[in-house]
Amino acid sequence: MKKISLNETHLALEAKMVPFAGFYMPVQYEGVTAEHLTVRKSVGVFDVSHMGEFLVTGENALALIQKITSNDASKLEIGDAQYSCFPNENNGIVDDLICYRIEKDTYLLVVNASNIEKDWNWISKYNDTFGAELKDVSDEYSLLAIQGPKAIEAMQSLSSLDLADIPYYTFKIGDFAGIENVLISATGYTGSGGFEIYCKNSEVLHIWNKVFEAGSTYGIKPIGLAARDTLRLEMGYCLYGNDINDSTSPIEAGLGWITKFTKNFVNSTNLKTQKEDGVRKKLVAFELNERGIPRHDYAIVDAQGKQIGVVTSGTMSPSLSKGIGMGYVPKEISKSGNKIFIQVRKKQIPATIIKLPFYKS
Repeated sequence: MKKISLNETHLALEAKMVPFAGFYMPVQYEGVTAEHLTVRKSVGVFDVSHMGEFLVTGENALALIQKITSNDASKLEIGDAQYSCFPNENNGIVDDLICYRIEKDTYLLVVNASNIEKDWNWISKYNDTFGAELKDVSDEYSLLAIQGPKAIEAMQSLSSLDLADIPYYTFKIGDFAGIENVLISATGYTGSGGFEIYCKNSEVLHIWNKVFEAGSTYGIKPIGLAARDTLRLEMGYCLYGNDINDSTSPIEAGLGWITKFTKNFVNSTNLKTQKEDGVRKKLVAFELNERGIPRHDYAIVDAQGKQIGVVTSGTMSPSLSKGIGMGYVPKEISKSGNKIFIQVRKKQIPATIIKLPFYKS
């Protein structure tokens, strides 16, 4: 197991550290619900330094990215970020990612920690044709996500940049907490605003301390990965390994909006056919109509008790105080308002399919 740079800091804060994606990571500090509501109401800080970062540079960098990702990276200006995925050759997804355009021929791909080696191998395989320069800088950088409605106000004193002037899915590079050349982005994964700080490992402890000094009057708290999961689920954001994987297509997962057929990419012909002809199953969101907690891998059944799908993500929503979840069901019953049932132990709990997000600020 690898240790992130702030491992000792989290231990000193009495975080519950667990193995996650090959790293020891802080899953919670004072408790999931309290941490979740801190982010919804004020400001919290996640250490997500386990994420992977790849630099793609050179005159063929864009051509490679266009081939291996589903979204259209040619639309990116310098300072833009884009959510995308790596389609595989069998209608599934290798991983989802965020692509940043740093300079004219320099891109940063941020991938899931559990897929760093897998993604690197996948990109390298296709790069044999393009010859872009690839560099895995995952072990050199740390990543803090400062999230919540008070994040900008709480952190503005740490930068000469106008943090309010970083629109959603854009970034700026500048000073932060006395450190130069910090990448500050606004991609989020919580639905409550805020931004992310990419810095060198040698700088992260200084930045962490300054962040908590600046945020002290705003009730800032460290937040673990468990609350990150409940926050993203309330927004209906997909989690790789749960809601999307090697056997779920972006069309089935409702990610047609990041699947652009204005270019040729890996498996684009088959995915285009799938979009035009329709899919057999779709990822839906649901709310329980009675007390209960849906969990990953629980069966979704119809009124006769026949299994029709499976829960991919589920929890008791801290913001809504009700059971919520997502899962795949046959297309013909995927319409909002339809009734399904979740098998919770020996009980079949009624649920209603809804439109996302669950949480509306």
